[in-house]
Amino acid sequence: MPSSRLPLLVVLSAPLWLAACGGDTARTFGFTRDAPDEFQVTTRAPLSMPPSLGTLPTPRPGAQRPQEITAREQAEATLAPGALLGGRSARGGAASSGEQALLAATGRAAPRDIRQRIDDEAVRLNAPDRNLAERLMFWRNPGEPGTPVDPNRESQRLRENAALGREATDGDTPIIQRPRTNTFLGGLRLF
Repeated sequence: MPSSRLPLLVVLSAPLWLAACGGDTARTFGFTRDAPDEFQVTTRAPLSMPPSLGTLPTPRPGAQRPQEITAREQAEATLAPGALLGGRSARGGAASSGEQALLAATGRAAPRDIRQRIDDEAVRLNAPDRNLAERLMFWRNPGEPGTPVDPNRESQRLRENAALGREATDGDTPIIQRPRTNTFLGGLRLF
């Protein structure tokens, strides 16, 4: 290869070299495992052969399967057993005052973007913020991902919000600050 083409080859291949240094390389090669999305996991009724094919209902394309219940009905059945049976409790009578209070205390509906928020939070927890020196020193354990919450101050904040009639999400969540070591050897004492 003539020597005049070598710099051109280096310049053209440099973006490929830099792309290989990306943080998602391990994920690309399958070295990391992602937990399943709990909102996408669904339950289906087991498949079985009916005793007679003539007794099957006529198919309705696009309609919900008759043996499946919606997620809302599943949640109601979990909170109040027997709710799917016409609003009666498991004892056969009307829902008790405790069951009614529990259903009333569930509060307002979840935000419409709750799935996106949880996905964003999961991405942040799976990719902790690390500086260049921490990434180069492969032997150093980066520590647990996430932000540790101060339980005493968080409990106090939640009680204050409840007493003032505010939402539980109002205010800043108190966190425990992790000590950061900025020395080359991570604060290693030799003497």
